[in-house]
Amino acid sequence: MRIALISDVHSNLEALEAVWEKVKKADVVLCMGDLVGYGASPNEVVEFVRERMEERTFLCVRGNHDNAIAFGLDWGFNPYAREAVRWHQRVMTIENLEFLRRLPVRGLFTDDTERSYILIHGSPRAPLDEYLFPWLPDSEFQSVLSYIRQDDLLVGHTHVPMLKVIGERRIINPGGVGQPRDGDWRAAYAIIDTKKELPDNVEFHRVEYEVEEAAKKIMEAGLPRFLAYRLYEGY
Repeated sequence: MRIALISDVHSNLEALEAVWEKVKKADVVLCMGDLVGYGASPNEVVEFVRERMEERTFLCVRGNHDNAIAFGLDWGFNPYAREAVRWHQRVMTIENLEFLRRLPVRGLFTDDTERSYILIHGSPRAPLDEYLFPWLPDSEFQSVLSYIRQDDLLVGHTHVPMLKVIGERRIINPGGVGQPRDGDWRAAYAIIDTKKELPDNVEFHRVEYEVEEAAKKIMEAGLPRFLAYRLYEGY
C-alpha cells in the first residue's frame, strides 16, 4: 500500500494540482488540514478535495484556518492571515463553507499491515493550534504521544517536513503543499510505502509548481502582497 500525506494547501490550487499529479495513484491520500487561508483559490481547492473525498480514497481533517474561515473566528491571527480569513469568508460559497464546518478535527486510518494512524492538524493536546516543530526535545514528543493510542501521529500546521521516531511510534509531518516554510519554495508531500521496513518507509518529496500564477492571483485579489512574495522564499 502507498499512502500519500499532504497538508496545508492554503488555497494554492497550482501547488495542489502539481502534488496531485504525483500522488493520484496512491491507494489513499491523507490530508492534515488547512485547505484554505492565505491563497487566492479557496473555492477551487475545496471543490477539488470535495470531489476526491466522494471517491473514498481521500481523508481530510480540519485545520485552524479552515476552522477560522468556517466559523468566523479570526482572533489570534497575525494581520496578514486575518485579512485573508476575512477575504475568504466573503468569497467562498455557502456549500464550501459548510464543507469546512463538517470536516472532523481528528481522523483515523489503518493500513494493510494493521498499523494505525491518527490525523490531527496541530497535536492531540491542541488539535487546531499546537505547533510540533522538529527541534523540540524528544520528551515533548513522548508527552504528545501519551495522548493517543495509535502507532503513528500525522500532523501539519508547521509547514515543515518531519519524521520523529520515538521507540516504535512515529510523528510525521509531510510539510506544506501551498506555503512551505522550510526555505524550499516547492510544494511538499510524503509517501508511506508499507512494503518497506519501518521506520524508514516514509519518503519526503518536493515538486515545482506554477508559483508565479499562484502569486499573481493573490495580488490580483487584493490580498496582502507579502502572502505572494513569501511563496518564492519558502517561508
